[in-house]
Amino acid sequence: MKVVVIGAAGTVGKAVVEQLGQRHEIVTVGASSGQYQADIADIAQVRALFAKIGRVDAVVVAAGSLHFAPLAGFTPEQFYVGLNSKLMGQVNVALVAQEYLNDGGSITLTSGIVADEPIRNGVSATMVNSAVEGFARAAAIELPRGLRINAVSPTVLEESMGSYGPFFIGFEPLPAHRVALAYARSVDGAQTGQVYRAWGASA
Repeated sequence: MKVVVIGAAGTVGKAVVEQLGQRHEIVTVGASSGQYQADIADIAQVRALFAKIGRVDAVVVAAGSLHFAPLAGFTPEQFYVGLNSKLMGQVNVALVAQEYLNDGGSITLTSGIVADEPIRNGVSATMVNSAVEGFARAAAIELPRGLRINAVSPTVLEESMGSYGPFFIGFEPLPAHRVALAYARSVDGAQTGQVYRAWGASA
């Protein structure tokens, strides 16, 4: 299959490229790296991206920014970071990709463990990740031509503990290569409307 991986240069994205690349042709996309570049928060750039790439069999999004801060001082502008990037960015990709996917193709989005397990300073992340999962479940019942859509909910990565460890005390981190298996289940499997939870045993 021809698989587009958006966010291919990130920690999760690299692992997904390595995992799926064992079986499929991979097209890498990043904000400023990869074979193609696009800011997914701008649907015009997403449309231009897929016009260049053409027909594909699967799309994976492992991209999107979030802002972490205490709720007491959170501003609307800080909420818009996650809403515009991780939520609407992924929704933009799904809206455009459905026109370029071959019959039976798939879309895989990324949420995160805090959708189910909130943490301090993570109110925006919980809100956005929950919305991503809700979108995937609802879109699954409307997509035509046998198209599928799922979300992967990773826990904190071992590779990211240096940056995010203080936010995730008591969570069991997973290495990115294990999280990538959940994306493989979505791309190579047959389910739709699912949230694949790539969590440690203690989560």
